[in-house]
Amino acid sequence: MNEQETPFIHRTVLLQEAIDALNIKPNSTIVDATFGGGGHTRALLEQHPTIKVIALDWDTAAIKKNSSELLEEFGDRLTITWANFANIYRVLKKAGIKRVDGILADLGTSQFQIKHKDGFSFSVDTPLDMRMSNAHSYVTAASFLAHKSEKDLTNIFFKYGEEKKSKRIAQAIVEARSKRRIVTTGDLTDIILSVVPNIQYKNGKRQIHPATRVFQALRIAVNHELEHIETFLKAVPEVLASEGRLVVISFHSLEDRIIKTFIQEKHTVLKNLTKKPIGPSEDERYYNPSSRSSKMRIAEML
Repeated sequence: MNEQETPFIHRTVLLQEAIDALNIKPNSTIVDATFGGGGHTRALLEQHPTIKVIALDWDTAAIKKNSSELLEEFGDRLTITWANFANIYRVLKKAGIKRVDGILADLGTSQFQIKHKDGFSFSVDTPLDMRMSNAHSYVTAASFLAHKSEKDLTNIFFKYGEEKKSKRIAQAIVEARSKRRIVTTGDLTDIILSVVPNIQYKNGKRQIHPATRVFQALRIAVNHELEHIETFLKAVPEVLASEGRLVVISFHSLEDRIIKTFIQEKHTVLKNLTKKPIGPSEDERYYNPSSRSSKMRIAEML
C-alpha cells in the first residue's frame, strides 16, 4: 500500500479537554508524546506565541504526512522527533532539557493506521503485519501466530483482548497453521469466524465484530504497547517540572488501569486531579465515534 498517496485521516480526541487539562502558561515547554495526526500539537502551539512543543512519534508515516505544514507555520517553536514515547527521558536528555511543563499522551491508534497500514483492520485483506513501526519492531503478527503455543495465544487473547472464547480461537489457529501459514488479515478473520459467528445484532443491540478483541490483543502484544506505557509513566516524575501536568488519554480498560494505578502509587509526587476519568461529550461521541471509549486522566507534579 502506497502511504504517500493515502490521505491521513485523523480526528483528534478530547482536544479542548486535553488543552484545558494541561493548564498551559506562557513560555511553557510541552511534550506531545504521541504526535500522530498533529491535532493536539497544533492546538498546543496555538495557545500562546511563546509556547514550545516537543512532539514524539515512532510511526515515520505520521511524521512525514503531518510535520511539514506545522514546522513551516510554527518554526523553531516545534521539534518533532522520531521516537517511541517510552524513550521520553532519553529524548529530552539528548536535547539538553531537564524538565518540561506538561506532558500529553494520546494512546489511541490513529485512523490512518487502522485503515491503511497492513494488518490493523479485519475489514480489509492485507498482510498480517500490525507493527506500528517496522524499525522498532521485528516480529509481525503473522510470525507471532506461527510460533506462539496454544496456551500463550489463549492467555494473550484473554489478557489483552478480554476475549471470552480465547481458548477455542487459539485451538482453531493452531489447527489451521498446521495445514498452511496464516499470512493475511483475511486468513485470521476466517479462522475466528469459524469459531465465533458474526451476529451483528443481539437483543436489539449492535454487537462488535468477533475479530475485534483478537486483533486488539495481537496489536498490543506485537507492539509491546502496555510495556511502553509503563516505561513512559516511570519517566514522568523525572522530567515533569513542579506544578506541571500529565494528561493521558486511553482507549481500553487495560491502559486506563495502568495509568490509574501509576498515579495512585506516585501520590507522594503526583496529585491526582481526576478521581474519575473524563470522557467525550455527547457531541463528540456522535461526530467522532472512535472517541466513545476514550478516558482522560490528569495528574499534577507536586
